[in-house]
Amino acid sequence: MQLDLNLLTALDALLEEGSVAGAAARLHVTAPAMSRSLGRIRKATGDQILVRTGRSMVPTTRALAMRAQVHALVQQAHQLLSAQQELDLTALDRVFTVRWHDALTAACGTALITAVHRQAPGVQLRLSAEPGTDTPELRRGEVDLESSSSPPTLPDIRHRLVGKDRLVVAVRPGHPLTEGPLSLERYAAAGHLSVSRRGRLRDQIDDALTTRGLERRVVAAGPTAAFALQLALDTDLVVTLPDAVTRAARDQLGLVTLQPPLPLPDVPLYLLWHQRYDDDLAHTWLRDLAGETVRALFAPPAAPQQPLTHQK
Repeated sequence: MQLDLNLLTALDALLEEGSVAGAAARLHVTAPAMSRSLGRIRKATGDQILVRTGRSMVPTTRALAMRAQVHALVQQAHQLLSAQQELDLTALDRVFTVRWHDALTAACGTALITAVHRQAPGVQLRLSAEPGTDTPELRRGEVDLESSSSPPTLPDIRHRLVGKDRLVVAVRPGHPLTEGPLSLERYAAAGHLSVSRRGRLRDQIDDALTTRGLERRVVAAGPTAAFALQLALDTDLVVTLPDAVTRAARDQLGLVTLQPPLPLPDVPLYLLWHQRYDDDLAHTWLRDLAGETVRALFAPPAAPQQPLTHQK
C-alpha cells in the first residue's frame, strides 16, 4: 500500500486542533483541502478519526491512542529533513505549552511571556495549571516544559535544577504569632493551612515537628498558593510556603513574613522536559530562557547605588 506521508502532518494538525478549519489554518491550506485529507486518512486507517458532537468534533478512541505517536513522528520527520543549523527567532512560528506550579506562574509568567514575545514575536505560549494527579502529557508531547520540586523518576524525562527556595511563614497583620518571639510551641499550636494540589494534609513540616515531639493542626489543604495566601489574610490560619516564588504575592496582600522556628529543608525547583526535545533548537531556546527567568527570582537584591560625591 502506498501512503502519502503528508497525511501524517495533516493528521497531526487535525488531532492537535480538533477541527478541520483549525487544522487548515495551522497548515495554511483551505478547509476543503483539509477535509479531503481527512477523508483519505479515514480510508487509510479505517477509522473516523474525528466525529461530530453537536457543533464541535471530538477524536475517536483510536485517534486518542495514536495522537502522541503521530506527533512524535511528525516532529522527528521535521528534524530529520530540516537543513536548518541556526535558529531564526524572528521567524519562529510555534506554540509551546508550559505547565508550572501556580505560584511560579504568578511570579515569573509575566517576565517569561514578555521575554518570549520580545525575542520571538511569532511564538505563542500556553500556560496551563498543574493537574491534581500525575499525568503523562510531558511524555506524550502535549506539555513542552514543566516545573517540579523533585527530579523525575522516568529515564526519558530530562531535568534541570534552576534554584532552591527556603520556606517562610505567612500570617495576616496583627496575627497573634507576630507578637513576641515565634517559639516552636506557639507555631505548632496555631491552626495551619497546607498547599497541595492533591489535597494532602501532611508534608515535610509535620515530619520535622514529629521529630521534636510536636504535632500541628492542619485545618485545611488549599489547591494553590494564591488561595492559601488569601485565606491566611482573611483568617488566623498560618501558611508555610516557599519564599521567592510567593514574595511578590505576599507583599501585594500585605501579609507578614516570619522565619520558621525550626530548620526546614530548602525546596528545590526543577524544569522538566522530554528527551525528544534535547536537540530541538527552539525548545532549547525556550528552556534556557525559562531557566534564566526563574533563576532571577533567587538572585540577591541589587545593592543600592552610593550617591555620587563631588570633589573640590
